[in-house]
Amino acid sequence: MKRLNRIFNLVPTNRFFFGMALLIVLFVLSFFFSQLFYSAVLLSIFFCGLLGYEILRLFGLKKPIRVQRKVAEKISNGDKNPVQLLIQSTYNFPIQLKVIDELPFLLQIRNFSLEFQLNERERLTKTYEIKPLERGDYDFGNVITIAQTALGILARKQIHPLAQNTKSYPSFIQLKKYELIAATSQVQAYGIKKVRRIGQATEFEQIKDYVTGDDLKTINWKATAKRSQLMVNQYQEERSQNVYMLIDRGRVMKMPFDGLSLLDYAVNASLVLSSAILRKGDKAGLVSFAKFVDNKVPAERRAIHMQQILENLYNIDNKYQETDFGKLYTYVKTNVRQRSLLMIYTNFETRDGWQRQLKYLKGLAKSHLVVVIFFTNTELDKIAEKKANNLREIYDHAIAEKFAFEKRALAAELRKHGILTILTKPEDLTLNTLNKYLEIKSRGIL
Repeated sequence: MKRLNRIFNLVPTNRFFFGMALLIVLFVLSFFFSQLFYSAVLLSIFFCGLLGYEILRLFGLKKPIRVQRKVAEKISNGDKNPVQLLIQSTYNFPIQLKVIDELPFLLQIRNFSLEFQLNERERLTKTYEIKPLERGDYDFGNVITIAQTALGILARKQIHPLAQNTKSYPSFIQLKKYELIAATSQVQAYGIKKVRRIGQATEFEQIKDYVTGDDLKTINWKATAKRSQLMVNQYQEERSQNVYMLIDRGRVMKMPFDGLSLLDYAVNASLVLSSAILRKGDKAGLVSFAKFVDNKVPAERRAIHMQQILENLYNIDNKYQETDFGKLYTYVKTNVRQRSLLMIYTNFETRDGWQRQLKYLKGLAKSHLVVVIFFTNTELDKIAEKKANNLREIYDHAIAEKFAFEKRALAAELRKHGILTILTKPEDLTLNTLNKYLEIKSRGIL
C-alpha cells in the first residue's frame, strides 16, 4: 500500500510529456527512416535513466517537506487576515516548490497556490491574506506540496494533514483601529472628536481657575470671592446612560455592497460603538429583530460585557422575512424603562416601507432618544453621477435620482418628528455612527 501511495504521489510535468512525445515521434519516423531507430532506442534508454535518477532524488526521503499553518482562532469579518505557512525542506539540493492550501469554501477561492524556490535544507515563512465576507465557521483543509528538481521531469506530491477550524467574528480589527485613532492625535483627521463637556452638563466635576475660553456662565462667585481670582465650575459628561443598538436583520439588510451585506456593516459598526460606549462610562445594550426580537443583551457595564456583546453579534444572521417594528416597539416599551439612546440600524428603499414603520418610530421617540440609521444605495448613486449618453441611460439616471431624492426626503421627514437620522454609505457607517454618539454626548440631549 505504501508503494502504491508513493506511485500516486509521482506527478509528471510538462517536460515529461514533451520528452515522451519526442520519443514517440522518433519511433514513428523510424518506420520510414530506419537509421533513426537506434537513435530513438538510445534516447529512450537515456530518458529512462533520467526518470530513475529523478525518482531516487525525489523519493529518497520519507517526508522531505514539512509544513505548518498558523491562523488565528478568530478572524475579523470584512478585513484582511494574515495566514502563515512555515515551510522547511530537508532535501540536500534546491527544489522548485508549489504549495496548494485548501482554503475554506466560504471564501470561494478555488485556484489558490504559491510557487517559489527552496534552497537545500532551507526554512522560510510565506504569508498570505484572506478576507472573509461572512460570519461563521471557516474550515481549512490539507496543505499539498509539489516539489521538483532543476531537471523538472517529475515532481513529488506530498499531502500534509493540517485541517483546522477558525471562526469569523465581527470586525475586531476595525475596533482596534478606531480605539487607536481615538487615543492619538489623528482623531480630527478621521472626524472623530473626543469632547469633554464643560459648563452645560448635569454632573459636577470640580472647581478650577478660569482660563480664556471658559463659559462665563460657569463662574463660581463664592469661590471667586474666597480666592480673589476668577474660578469656574467644571462639569463632565453624564455617565451610566443606556445606549441600545437595535439591529434589523430582516430582508432589507441582506443587500450586499463590496461583498458584505448591510447587516454585516451594522454588526461591525455596533462592535466599535459598543467599545466607545463602555469607555465613555455608559451602558451598552444590544437587540436584533426581524419577525421576532432576539439576541437580547441588557444595557450594562460589567467587565465581561464586551465579550457578551461580541458573542451575540457573531450569532446575528439575516432573515428573509419582512421586519416587524411592532414587535420591537413592544419589547422596548416592556423592557427598557429608563430613557435611553436607541441606535436603530435598518434600511428603507421605498416610501411605502418607511410609512408602515413611522408610527412605531414616533412611539419610541416619545420615551427615548431615537437615531435611525439607514443607507444610501451606492450603486444607484454611481448611475446618478454618470453622464447619460442615450435614451436608456437618461431613463436609468432619472430613476436613480428619484430613489436618492426619496432617501433624503425620508431623512428630513424623520427629523421633523424629532427622530435623529444618519443617512450614510455602507463603508462610512462606523465613522458616522461613532461621531453621532459623541455629538449626542457633547450636546447633552440624552
